[in-house]
Formats: sequence, structure tokens, C-alpha cells
Amino acid sequence: MATITAALVKELRDKTSAGMMDCKKALTECDGDLEAAIDWLRKKGIAKADKKAGRIAAEGLVAMSLAGTKGALVEVNSETDFVARNEEFQGAVAEIAALAVDNSDFDSLKGAQTAAGVSVGDHLTNLVGKIGENMSLRRVSAQSVGNGVVAGYIHNSVTDGMGKIGVLVALESDGDADKLNELGKKIAMHIAATNPLALNVNDLDSAVVAKERDMLAAEARESGKPENIIEKMVEGRMTKFFKESVLTTQIFVMDGERSIAQVVANEAESLGTDITLAGYSRMELGAGIEKKEEDFAAEVAAAVAGA
Repeated sequence: MATITAALVKELRDKTSAGMMDCKKALTECDGDLEAAIDWLRKKGIAKADKKAGRIAAEGLVAMSLAGTKGALVEVNSETDFVARNEEFQGAVAEIAALAVDNSDFDSLKGAQTAAGVSVGDHLTNLVGKIGENMSLRRVSAQSVGNGVVAGYIHNSVTDGMGKIGVLVALESDGDADKLNELGKKIAMHIAATNPLALNVNDLDSAVVAKERDMLAAEARESGKPENIIEKMVEGRMTKFFKESVLTTQIFVMDGERSIAQVVANEAESLGTDITLAGYSRMELGAGIEKKEEDFAAEVAAAVAGA
């Protein structure tokens, strides 16, 4: 049997970032063969990742990558905010966001090759084994224009280009790129704050509109007024709903006076060219994920009772 030296253990640890005892065990199992030990640890890491895959990952980061006329947002989840502040995790998320600019479909992004020579999916699986928490690529969203800019903004930034909320704004125009980026960032900040439901009224989900109309009608009927009056009340309230829920008709939070459509029109006039607000994406960390509430006091009490 080969002698497992401290230098050999250190070399394996440097190559894999695995724990010292795991490295020693891997080398023992593989009779001192370094490459075989690397494979053994990788397999062990994947096994650990499989066990962790059922745990809820609702923390993590939203990351943004901008490339002139294109931009992308990704959400990569972890179990704790502590891991979201891990430099290795952040590096992986930044790379995934950069890959998303040209791989905006979820499946194509998950299969895209990283600098490590493995797919995004496998890279995250390997990180699970090293860092010890479940993590996953949850979603991707992208914007692009033929001519103009895709600008962006990260709210509650943890590090450059990553935080809790990410927004992209696509502006189609042949105007000055710096001015367009400035306008796009301001609109992105507005979107981060107001979370509009759609770009225009016609883009609203018909089911959302129907539900809102039914709810307003039910509220109006509580007044006991005739149906023809109720109908007028509902239409008036729906007009308000559209104005507050649709991006182009929302009042710009930075001045409290102009609609977003008017802000864009004013900037177009200033630049002497047309500007079209072509689209936007807003991504908020953990939105829609049902987080498990941990009751640590109850767990401790149960452990003591069972001791």
C-alpha cells in the first residue's frame, strides 16, 4: 500500500478544495493515485449534492450581464445568504450571467460550457459538493435590441452586478448610447421600485384583468347601487388599475409628475431622435418560492426531550 504523505494530501486539497480528512481518505481508497482520488472525491461530492437537492434554496443572487444591445438576468439560488456572499459562489454566478447573454433559453444556459470545461449544471453540482449547500439555477431572462441599448440596475447590491433585484430595460434608438444608458438605468430603478405587471395595457395577462374586474364588481355591488352605476364604477376603477399597473402609464417615481411614456418622449425630443421602450425584465430573488420556516427552539426542545 502506498504511503500517504502530508504533501500528497495537501496537493489533493489544493486541486479539489475538499476537506483534509476527505482528501486523506480518498488517497487511501485509491492507493495514493492522485487522479483517481480526484475522481473519487468528485463522485463523493455528487453523491452529497444529490442528498442536498431536496433542501429548499430560496436565498442566493440575481445577477446581471450587459453587452451593448443585449443583456441578461439570472437567478441562482442557495440555501443561505451566507453562501451568497461566498466569493467562489459569486464568481460562478457572474460567469453564468455572462453566458446567459447568448444562451437566454433555460436549457441551453444550463448546458452551456463554463471556463472549467463542464456545463453550468455540472459546475453548480460540483459547487454543492465543495460548499455544502443546495444551489440551483432557477431562471433566466434576456432583452435585446437591433439598435440602441439594453441598460440595467441592481437593487440591494451585494457586489458588482449582483443583488436582490435585477432589472433590464431595452431602448430601441439611434441616439447617443451614453444618454440612452442613463435614461434606461433611471427607468430600471423605477421598475425595481414599482414592479409593473406589463409594459402596455395590451400586454397584461387576461386572467389578471378578469380577476381584478370581478373583484371590483363584487366590491361595487356592496354599495347597493343599480347595475348600470356599478358598471361605470368598475370601469373607472379599472382605468386607475391600468394606470398604476402598466409601466408606460405609471407616474415616474423620480419626479412624481410625468408618466414613463412622457419621460421617454421628452428624452427623445432632447436627443432629436426616436426612442422606443421595447421591453423590460424584472427579477426578484426568491419570488414565488415557498420558504420553509425553521423553528430552532422547537427542534432543541425535541432533542432534549429525546435525550
